[in-house]
Amino acid sequence: MTAGWDPAGAGVLALPSGRLVRGRGLRRPRPGGPEPTLTVHLLGGPPAPVAWESLWLRWPDFRLPADRDAARAVLGEVWTRAAGERVEVACAGGRGRTGTALACLAVLDGVPAPEAVGYVRRYYHPGAVETPWQRRYVRRFAAG
Repeated sequence: MTAGWDPAGAGVLALPSGRLVRGRGLRRPRPGGPEPTLTVHLLGGPPAPVAWESLWLRWPDFRLPADRDAARAVLGEVWTRAAGERVEVACAGGRGRTGTALACLAVLDGVPAPEAVGYVRRYYHPGAVETPWQRRYVRRFAAG
């Protein structure tokens, strides 16, 4: 099993369980330190290849995942693997789609869905989860 992220690292969200997930914007250089074990790319089109394991969730900018069942499965895998691996979620800017995915991970980790966006804005980025439909998606995520 691989050690997780440094909780003080750039863009690292600590979930209530202690799981750590790094969120980032792909338009910025990759933060220093160890490479992720897994990156989930939240993009409208295929991502550039990386040297480690990656998954692509088709998720257009300012929108919602194209396949919500696939998103639920992938985010469940991220949550599970974050217990002992370095996992990150990334979109172009690192706020809207990434923030939405992080808020869904917070829901999986036990944060009540109505509080998850606030949790991510407090502990990851104040501008996370950019659109009303992204906020609604997080609130409804718990219901499946």
